[in-house]
Amino acid sequence: MEIILASKSPRRQELIKGLELKYKVFTYEVDESFDPVLKRNEIPEYLAKKKALAYEQVINQDEVLITADTVVWVNDKVLNKPENESEALEMLQTICGNKHEVYTGVCIRTKNQIHVFSEKTEVFCNAMKTEDLLYYIRNYHPFDKAGSYGIQDWFGYSAVEKINGCFYNVMGLPVNRLKKELRKMALIS
Repeated sequence: MEIILASKSPRRQELIKGLELKYKVFTYEVDESFDPVLKRNEIPEYLAKKKALAYEQVINQDEVLITADTVVWVNDKVLNKPENESEALEMLQTICGNKHEVYTGVCIRTKNQIHVFSEKTEVFCNAMKTEDLLYYIRNYHPFDKAGSYGIQDWFGYSAVEKINGCFYNVMGLPVNRLKKELRKMALIS
């Protein structure tokens, strides 16, 4: 079975590579808008499925398409990718000194089936000074990351106090759960 990872995210590509499964990367543009009534895991599940359905290539019998989306949920609102430095700072100030939830929705699509699931991780961050947050934004450019941070970089080392759940989920792909779901669907051994 050949896996097609439909993702521009270098973190997702790195994570799936770690599973040592045969895969290729395919990227395309998808409108990532969603209905504002969606909450928590509903948002990335919806977006992951939307990305899978937007795949225009024919999926062969021996192929499986994987799409994913990650959001940060805090204070009953979603934090996606920041548009600019001020939005990134606002997001980081919101999550620092607070607990937030990271949800990654994953869609597994084959020629005959579509399976969607999500994983939740709770992340607890220390309070941080504004100048430290600006340092992070200006040196790490977290504009392609939900919630404006990467747990695997300086911010994670400096701010993340503890997590409940899958570390890799916060990076953008719950690889352990993904492998279990692929086995459950009899797509890998």
